[in-house]
Amino acid sequence: MSRRSPFDDIERMFEEMNEGFQAFDTSLTRGIPVDVVSREDAYVVTADLPGYEKEDIEVSLSGDTLTVGASRETTSEDENGDYVRQERSSKSVSRTLRLPERLDESATEAAYNNGVLTVTLGKASGDDGDSIPIN
Repeated sequence: MSRRSPFDDIERMFEEMNEGFQAFDTSLTRGIPVDVVSREDAYVVTADLPGYEKEDIEVSLSGDTLTVGASRETTSEDENGDYVRQERSSKSVSRTLRLPERLDESATEAAYNNGVLTVTLGKASGDDGDSIPIN
């Protein structure tokens, strides 16, 4: 009678868990999740960017197109005698949204608080693209 290795079961369990986590990672397929609300005089775009610092985020506007991007890199080291372990992680996400009408860049504001970016875009006519500072 042969016995199954418990290590095979553990490895299979980890593979199934990994597949389950990938199914919930929307950043792999859609980029940054956003909500867009149309008000009388502006659009309000809310984007979830947890784990990023304000300096990691770039917001730009060109005509009727808003682009939000963020990138970060982390490094950790663990020394134990002669052994050194380094783990590095970098992640970049972006999202480009075309809005139904041209926007007034001078009436545009962006704020980042607790992992949520809120961009208010004034409705009007605009000619050139410009970078939007984050408060």
